Amino acid sequence: MNRRAEIKMTPEEIGDFLEEEKVAIVSSFGPRGWPHSMPLWYLVRDGHILAWTFRKSQKVKNLERDPRATVLVEAGYDQYGDLRGVMFECETVIHDDLDFVVEYALGMTSRYLPGDSEPPPEAVEAYRAQAPKRVVIEFIPIHTISWDHRKLGGGL
Repeated sequence: MNRRAEIKMTPEEIGDFLEEEKVAIVSSFGPRGWPHSMPLWYLVRDGHILAWTFRKSQKVKNLERDPRATVLVEAGYDQYGDLRGVMFECETVIHDDLDFVVEYALGMTSRYLPGDSEPPPEAVEAYRAQAPKRVVIEFIPIHTISWDHRKLGGGL
């Protein structure tokens, strides 16, 4: 059996890993053709990664020009044997519907606030005020590569 197959995560393992981790590195093609990589908080819905950002951000401009992106979520930086990650090659959809953006913000707050708490009413109002300036990017995986070096049992 080849080593790549040995360390590949199952779909369930990928789902658990994405729930556990908090930051995705998103790469798009910048205006000069070079990769433009930025960290984003994210939610997973129906196998797609969702993230929000400002409508006028460079990543949105890049994705409007070319909707392809790579999303990387990785963990285990200290030891080779602990490295885990998943990389998605994606097509993207940019959502600017205000209700969709606010709904995303509420879900993101629940995920990132300590104790999975509900956002306070003033946060909800702040999201409604910010929504016209923001979009939600939906990353639709076309190709997935994953790795979990812990499956090697400490060997290289």
